[in-house]
Amino acid sequence: MDDLNRFFVEHESLTRRYFLRLGAVGSAALSFWPLAASAEPPAPELAKAIEALEPFFTPSDKFRDVSRGKPVPHSLPVDKKTEVGLTRDTWKLEVISDAENPATIRKPLTKKDGTALDFAQLLKLGEKHAVRFPKVMTCLNIGCPLGMGIWEGVPLREVIWLTQPRENLRRVFYYGYHNDDPGQMFRSSLPIGRIFEDSYDLPPVILCYKLNGEWLDSQRGGPVRVVVPEAYGFKSIKWLSHVVLTNLYHANDTYGTQNNDVDSPLKSFAATLSVPRDVKAGEPIPVTGYAQVGISGLSKVQVWMHSIADEWSADDPNFATAPWKDAQVLGPPKEWGGNLPDGKIPASTMGFDTTSSQPRTWPMRLAKVHWAALLPGLPAGEYSLRSRTIDEKGIAQPMPRPFRKSGHSAIESVTIKIKA
Repeated sequence: MDDLNRFFVEHESLTRRYFLRLGAVGSAALSFWPLAASAEPPAPELAKAIEALEPFFTPSDKFRDVSRGKPVPHSLPVDKKTEVGLTRDTWKLEVISDAENPATIRKPLTKKDGTALDFAQLLKLGEKHAVRFPKVMTCLNIGCPLGMGIWEGVPLREVIWLTQPRENLRRVFYYGYHNDDPGQMFRSSLPIGRIFEDSYDLPPVILCYKLNGEWLDSQRGGPVRVVVPEAYGFKSIKWLSHVVLTNLYHANDTYGTQNNDVDSPLKSFAATLSVPRDVKAGEPIPVTGYAQVGISGLSKVQVWMHSIADEWSADDPNFATAPWKDAQVLGPPKEWGGNLPDGKIPASTMGFDTTSSQPRTWPMRLAKVHWAALLPGLPAGEYSLRSRTIDEKGIAQPMPRPFRKSGHSAIESVTIKIKA
């Protein structure tokens, strides 16, 4: 039996060989990141890696930032933000008909007429209609999430109904402040049906003003941004200033002119977080990672170690025939992170039980989840570690939508060097 085949045989008995005893390190790790109920306790070396995992929810100041603009609007001085409506006291939203493809509405909301929606009016709508839901914010073309949060706001439809639309309304497009420079405008759009009706148990599209229970700060797109639950970040426009109701029959997103698929929802994919790059021969290898849980859900995460010296068949670019093995998907954390008020899930957060504050399902769609694996020791050499997701329909990453412009789904490869 060759070394890699031996690896996979050993992987089958890994849990019994390494997970029988739990040390103090493991106890500390499981106080924050429990394994699934059916799993045995992890070995200390894996428990240490689990203990070092990032929190489930991301503090606002820890989100990765890919903001657009020269300068980016959140970097403007306070007096300029006040002048252009980028503070809660001065923010106003215009909701108007498209001049080129007009929708029939009775009461446009405009600054000129003094009817534009202000922040106090938005909060008044929130007293009756506010919703909050967990969502991972991720970029269409970047292979890691920007952050995971609980987003709160008013469904966009409630504001659109204020204009009393009557007919010829097929889409909505919207944009935010862009430094008074038309050349910097970044626009996204949605069909009106998605805004009026929440199909497939999706949360509504919202005008968001809170993140993790706190006011949405300027760097995250405040005072108000759009958040589209199932979409990539380019649909969730920051520094919102205009919503335009249109009879246009097609998308007119800025991203659409840049060779991007503007309609695909979030994909499921896995990647690593903690991987020892230099390991001694024969030593077990603790690895951790995360999975983005896309619209198709997640049934499992799998890992595969492959010697770099052995070429893989060009006829199998997605490694479908590789001897993948299941990793352990971690359960809901006991401490959620994200600087939530009192460390608790806000009341009535969608997807969470109102009594126990625990997720109704796990893993939650449109979120992230952590995974861990302790790989058996291998002989000296250079290896590639890969991870992938299997969705709820049994389809393996990068399928069913492998093309890059509809969202990242490539299988990550991480090099591990094992020394004699």
